[in-house]
Amino acid sequence: MELQLNDTTAFVSGSTQGIGYAVASALAAEGARVILNGRREESVAAATERLRRAHPGEHGGLVADFADPAQVERLLDRLGDVDILVNNVGLFGVEAFGSITDDEWARYLQVNLMSGVRLSRRVLPGMLERGWGRIVFVGSESGVNVPADMIHYGVTKAAMTALGNGLAKLTRGTAVTVNTVLGGPTYSEGVAAAVESIAADRSAPVDAVKAAIIGQNRTTLLERFLEPSELASLVAYLASPLASATNGAAIRADGGVLTGLL
Repeated sequence: MELQLNDTTAFVSGSTQGIGYAVASALAAEGARVILNGRREESVAAATERLRRAHPGEHGGLVADFADPAQVERLLDRLGDVDILVNNVGLFGVEAFGSITDDEWARYLQVNLMSGVRLSRRVLPGMLERGWGRIVFVGSESGVNVPADMIHYGVTKAAMTALGNGLAKLTRGTAVTVNTVLGGPTYSEGVAAAVESIAADRSAPVDAVKAAIIGQNRTTLLERFLEPSELASLVAYLASPLASATNGAAIRADGGVLTGLL
């Protein structure tokens, strides 16, 4: 399917690997010029070069740690106008509610919520002025069905979904849209590293540990982890002119995890 993204510019936060890079690659494959983002200069440079090799174009990168508001301000000063904003950057982790400190709550809110606030506040006025634009939040099913051992993560993802819904109301009567993708358990590089570490500790095969972890999720209909590219395909569609009738939505790409809830 031709998504009609030639001559567009996209910024994807947190995009040197995992879902973010998969989204960047999907957009670049459809003709968009993509600006990547990561916390370290070397990782941004490597990911940008990788993207250029796979999808030749004038792709670039901006370095910023979204936990640091000063770095974010510098990024916003350099960003310029974009047609597509994908708010992907995020933190996740398993932790008992009683042990999550105020500082940790603040860090999760800075990265998972305020990144989208600051980036959207920067680019939305230009989109409205030019008459077209797309903002897509990469959310999570955990923002709807909040896990007991990831409450801080689920709460910030719920807030992200609420932010997207509210921003969409500012686009009334325009060709600008704001949507959220509710992703399910995805086998990104970060998850893969965690699974490999557990497998090493248990002297067990990685595939066996991977299957055991996803097997604990009794609600997934796919009975497997999602691949980053599967979420990226939906994000790319929502970022395209073909999704012009979809606005203010939270769309599932969760493998059926939320079937009993929505």
